Amino acid sequence: MREFLLLEYASGLFAHPSLWQLGVDYFDYCPELGRVSLELHIERIPLNTEQKALKVLRICEQRQMTEQVRSICKILAMKAVRNNRLGSALSWSIRAKDAAFATLVSDRFLRDYCERGCFSDLDLIDNLGPAMMLSDRLTFLGKYREFHRMYGEKRFADAASLLLSLMTSRIAPRSFWMTLLTDALPLLEQKQVIFSAEQTYELMRCLEDLTSRRPVHGESDTEQLQDDDIETTKVEMLRLSLARNLARAIIREGSLEGS
Repeated sequence: MREFLLLEYASGLFAHPSLWQLGVDYFDYCPELGRVSLELHIERIPLNTEQKALKVLRICEQRQMTEQVRSICKILAMKAVRNNRLGSALSWSIRAKDAAFATLVSDRFLRDYCERGCFSDLDLIDNLGPAMMLSDRLTFLGKYREFHRMYGEKRFADAASLLLSLMTSRIAPRSFWMTLLTDALPLLEQKQVIFSAEQTYELMRCLEDLTSRRPVHGESDTEQLQDDDIETTKVEMLRLSLARNLARAIIREGSLEGS
């Protein structure tokens, strides 16, 4: 009877917009049905503001309510995506340990990069740490940003090795291969030979693999034809640059072996 009365009273408190937190304490004093009832009531709380969501999240984490924590984090991640707050969305999806949603947000980051030429929320991406292992796409996002950091620090050999490994390990989405190959162009054109002959062959293989599997379109409109022209120009530039670098690398490696 005591527990029944406490449950009823706690349920009444949860119905009040400013007293619901007191209801949590009453549920805690119900050893048999308190936790189950709390879980049910938590799921019905409208998360109108992020501040309120954080309060609910703290309550759930203190009581190790794993499923509720994940659910709240995912709701907040979805809201952040709708508001185009990608950094916040990624943060919540990592906290929820939701690999699928982290992949979706990572794709949005990469798409934004292709459109704008730069990353947003660099602090978050630079400090992903072990969290980047949550999904392959998130790993790629973190490693691709690391490539840009290495290039900015003029660590060209390390940047080249990382860029190549992103392609050969197949961790990079195929739709992003042309971007990666285009990123290789400045490294191929450096005065110093950055890519070895073996690495250059790998890049050539990736380029041929990409171009040989490009989808065949029917009659294209003007915009599609312009896109195809740009793509063809990129491929020609890459082939020329790769061939030039291969010749330089072979001569350099031959000289080193001779000496």
